Amino acid sequence: MGHEVRIEYCTQCRWLPRAAWLAQELLTTFESELSSLALQPGTGGVFRVSVDGEQVWDRKTQGFPEPTAVKRLVRDRVAPGRSLGHSDSTAAPPA
Repeated sequence: MGHEVRIEYCTQCRWLPRAAWLAQELLTTFESELSSLALQPGTGGVFRVSVDGEQVWDRKTQGFPEPTAVKRLVRDRVAPGRSLGHSDSTAAPPA
């Protein structure tokens, strides 16, 4: 059984393109682990990402996510221990 990801975005803010781009990134990276990825229209400046009903990102408290940050959070829930290649190497800023 695969995992479900939901991206809720604000229609008033016109954030559909941002949500769709993030959805594409996640579907490409986790195509065999995800059973569905839903885009959920919302209002009031919402931009949230959840995995199997558990919220992993909220723009109101964390700002807009970089795709690599969301990929790591999703990976930790759907494929723990899996390498994300260059996405993992950008987790820490260079010394």
